[in-house]
Amino acid sequence: MAFRWVAEAKRRGAKLIHVDPRFTRTSAMADLYVPLRSGTDIAFLGGLIRYMIENEKYFKDYVVNYTNAATIIRDDFQDTEDLEGVFSGLKEAPQGTNQKYVYDNATWQYKRTAPFDAAKAREEAIKAATFAEMIQKMVPPPAEKDPTLQHPQTVFQIMRRHFSRYTPEMVEQICGTPKELFLRVAEMLAENSGPERTTMFVYAMGWTQHTYGVQNIGAAALLQLLLGNVGRPGGGILALRGHATIQGSTDVPTLHHSIHGYMAHPDARRRHDTLRDYILTETRPTGYWANLPKFMVSYLKSMYGDAAKPENDFGYDWHPKIAGDYSFMASFHAMAKGEIKGAFFFGQNPATSINGGLIRRALANLDWMVVKDNFEIETAAFWYKSPEVESGELKPEQIKTEVFLFPSAQVGEIEGTFTNTQRWIQFHEKAADPPGDCRSDAWFTHQLALRLKKLYADSTLPRDQGFKNLTWDFDYEPGKYPTNTRIQGEPDVMKIWREINGFKTDTGELLKGFGELKDDGSTTCASWIYCGAYPEEGKFLPANRNPDPDDKPGTHLGWAYAWPANRRILYNRASADPNGNPWSERKKLIWWDAGQKKWVGYDVPDFPATKAPDTPAKPGAAGMDAHDGKSPFILLPDGKGWLFVPTGLQDGPLPTHYEPMESPVPNLLYPKWQTNPIAKIYEHERNQLAQVGDPQFPIVLTTYRLTEHHLSGAMSRWLPWLAELQPELFVEISPELAQEKGIQNLDWVRITSKRGSIVAKALVTPRLRPLTVNGKTVHQIGMPWHWGFMGLSTGDVVNDLTSWVADPNVMIHEAKALLVNVEKAK
Repeated sequence: MAFRWVAEAKRRGAKLIHVDPRFTRTSAMADLYVPLRSGTDIAFLGGLIRYMIENEKYFKDYVVNYTNAATIIRDDFQDTEDLEGVFSGLKEAPQGTNQKYVYDNATWQYKRTAPFDAAKAREEAIKAATFAEMIQKMVPPPAEKDPTLQHPQTVFQIMRRHFSRYTPEMVEQICGTPKELFLRVAEMLAENSGPERTTMFVYAMGWTQHTYGVQNIGAAALLQLLLGNVGRPGGGILALRGHATIQGSTDVPTLHHSIHGYMAHPDARRRHDTLRDYILTETRPTGYWANLPKFMVSYLKSMYGDAAKPENDFGYDWHPKIAGDYSFMASFHAMAKGEIKGAFFFGQNPATSINGGLIRRALANLDWMVVKDNFEIETAAFWYKSPEVESGELKPEQIKTEVFLFPSAQVGEIEGTFTNTQRWIQFHEKAADPPGDCRSDAWFTHQLALRLKKLYADSTLPRDQGFKNLTWDFDYEPGKYPTNTRIQGEPDVMKIWREINGFKTDTGELLKGFGELKDDGSTTCASWIYCGAYPEEGKFLPANRNPDPDDKPGTHLGWAYAWPANRRILYNRASADPNGNPWSERKKLIWWDAGQKKWVGYDVPDFPATKAPDTPAKPGAAGMDAHDGKSPFILLPDGKGWLFVPTGLQDGPLPTHYEPMESPVPNLLYPKWQTNPIAKIYEHERNQLAQVGDPQFPIVLTTYRLTEHHLSGAMSRWLPWLAELQPELFVEISPELAQEKGIQNLDWVRITSKRGSIVAKALVTPRLRPLTVNGKTVHQIGMPWHWGFMGLSTGDVVNDLTSWVADPNVMIHEAKALLVNVEKAK
């Protein structure tokens, strides 16, 4: 559906480049298709970065003024080029992290114009009377800069040295991408970037599902900043999400390490003992994040209501703290060891997920499990229908797990909002009641909370006080419950939205935006980034359906609501030059109106509305006063786009090519460091990895999705129309590999990794082709992962082949590059 906009852009003259291991339907529509070996994206992007620097194709005015290219890094910083593959600060990891190494990022920091002792500043700050005074005392001196970009320790020169060996020839050797195709991509990007034109990058799981997935995205961001393609119309980096509201599920998070609005989850391992400790640890004293105390206190008021008071740190001690890695793989690793007794799975099908055989064995260790889904999915049926049961390895009567299956309402049977990848919050109406006992997730959560509140009501245990004080007032007011439904017990969606949007604590008046938030308890707001979506009674902006007539100007501010503050393009101050004028007429978005003394244009300015371009930064100031009028990136401490990331990433300040955890070839750039040195590996006897170039597993497998199916198939394999369109599991194999293996089209073949073995139909196709990697022929195969052992269309679980290895930043798995063997099935 979304591709129609790409087709429209092509009709208007846009060029489409598709870089992918497989030739797909997108490739067929592209102006240029470029193959590469799965897992080598940083080498490819790094080559593009080098090309732009060495050929002076970068947007210099943008780079000098709007990025940290001119900033000088500490003298003791050492790059991977200095240390043969790692950055300075590498040290042995603490026990229990599932890592061999971690980084201390002290040497990655900016070189300051004066000495700054952060520990001493913190000692003074903790004594301050107010949160604002605390933050003020943590402001460091400015960073040293060289606008000429010539100083050897500037970010620009460090970056130049870092990518110096990512030549077109090296890209070809690592990625298997022909040099001439790589150079065509570089030339097309350079031609389509600058004051008059912009380029957009679009990615999906092919970039993220790697042990350096975050650095893949970072490499793209770095390239886009070099080209001046961030904060401008037609630029940026767009993630293609797997659900309509994946963005929403991280904004209002289902993540273990963050709370609403991307604030860090209180953590027992960090200096989070008190609310003051948390604020001092997590607040960036310069830039917009200096407002974190307002966001956090308002969030705590939404949690605990009247019980949250200044004298009890607004209930901070009641808030749960994490004490470890509670991500997906870490949780199942603990489950496999018998450390978890019960689990809830809402709209999730882990029995078909990463290293599926090990996951299903882990599920058998539970005492109880709740599954809430549309159908009896594989996770609900693992105890009697899994491959392990069918083979006799597990016996149903020996599995102690008690399974509770709750039927779920479909999306058309509920009302509510979803948030898409462009941050648009959109309201959708209910079409019909769900059948039988099917209920919405909101109904289930609401009813469970009411029962738990009742259960804990008489407890006097200190540990239960947080739950007792938790606000939960989402029932409809008397006489207001909808009369056009037979379902009883649903919560009032608009009451939930009141809490998300926020209101004045004393009067209940809805807040018009997050600029009204306070850190004294006078405002209540669960999610600061959503504040303003519901600014007054009867005015719910996500329900707006007023597009721009004839798509002009095309920002569609009257359609739905985009967080934050209905801005459609983040950091859009960068769409104007340093003096506040549009870079070009055809790409104008916002600009400074000297007559009105404010920023105006087609979008809501992502910048202080009345801060003029010539406004200087205030020396020693906190918050936005620390930024001048030429610093668009307001959430970053220096207001500049980070080409070099001094803090926030676990595995280095610059993207670096490492091989996947399983690779057919050594790391050509850094032979001493084959893989990401701080990637996570969850050790288990059933989670073994193939060695580099293992002759038993010489083929690269990448997994992908089909248009006709959705994720594990839980929402599509039960539907006869979709099951008929894609009826069975297959594996794409090149004609060359098929000939080598004696495989014919539609033969049954067996695909085997160090973790598992599955069978699929062969689809022999030139859509996948052998690549030459450093003189060696490397074969790649591709498999969709939508199948399982339940539903109308069944097939083996492709994720049984994958492993529990993870990116160290967000703990995403590596399903896009692993080693297997393929043989004709007997």
